[in-house]
Amino acid sequence: MPSRTITVRRRGLSIALPLRGALAVLLILFALVPVFVAALAVGEYPLSWGDVVRTLFGEGTPQSEFIVETLRLPRVLDAILVGAALGVAGAVFQSVTRNPLGSPDVIGFTQGAAAGAVLELVVFGGGTLAVSAGAVAGGVITAALVYLLAYRNGLQGYRLVLVGIGFSAMLAAATAYLIARADLDAAQGAQIWLVGSLNGRGWEHVVPVAAALALLLPAALALAPALRTLELGDRAAGPLGVAVERSRLFAIAAGVGLTAVATASVGPVAFVALASPQLARRLTRTSGPGLLGAAAMGAFVLALSDFLAQRLFPSTPLPVGVFTGALGGLYLLWLLSTELRGAGQ
Repeated sequence: MPSRTITVRRRGLSIALPLRGALAVLLILFALVPVFVAALAVGEYPLSWGDVVRTLFGEGTPQSEFIVETLRLPRVLDAILVGAALGVAGAVFQSVTRNPLGSPDVIGFTQGAAAGAVLELVVFGGGTLAVSAGAVAGGVITAALVYLLAYRNGLQGYRLVLVGIGFSAMLAAATAYLIARADLDAAQGAQIWLVGSLNGRGWEHVVPVAAALALLLPAALALAPALRTLELGDRAAGPLGVAVERSRLFAIAAGVGLTAVATASVGPVAFVALASPQLARRLTRTSGPGLLGAAAMGAFVLALSDFLAQRLFPSTPLPVGVFTGALGGLYLLWLLSTELRGAGQ
């Protein structure tokens, strides 16, 4: 019996979602709501949930408006948007490589963005805008080099992963060298940025990520049918009418753009792009990249991780990158054990 689907059409873009997948996305978004409100309510100046809701609807006191709209809302929105961007990027790259490890933080694109930002910080002493531009440039240049070196009569997923891992190692070494040669203040600033943190995030950090998502998420959704077919392999996708190399190149460009902008906003946050698409697939139980599910799961994971990183240890709040890095290690161990159990059957 074929599964029922929900079709959304808007401005020439048609998105068909299996009913289970649509319900799973809604479930994730419903779970995100209490995290969103709690992150706005809890802190050094606590507010009731009612105060938060009234403030969001323009009926708060001047004090609550300052706390919510200036201090906390930009951070929470940045976490949600960056998480969504990383979730979509991870789903795109895992679909292109046909590998659950094919996320931007594994295949070097996140490390490229980090290297570009550190270069701007320690060599040129750039400010926030310059560091963000350096991160985007580093991610794009790394992606172009990885693509060119992995391309041999077509692009195979395993080659992209292997070349990307090699680039990631080299860029990590180059980044460490830059930090070692920098003066103390610049080195400390670069090291703090490399951890990945949402501390001090304002509206100037939110707007670029929102703009990138508004531009690149529809592009990725338009490529979703081609990505789903590409997961069958190049030999099957070509006869089914997919322009294999063009679709793959456009998908990589969209994923790199999302990764670079997200990294520019908060630094190299691990785990989110790697795990969110797989966690979403386990909920939706659908084939294909599952971009909307990955976006919702990425937003939920990063927002919840940042909230827990701040509140589990109130005296010494953790940068969100430390928290997600620990989760990523546990996830990789779980993924490895799952693969070993599957191979043993």
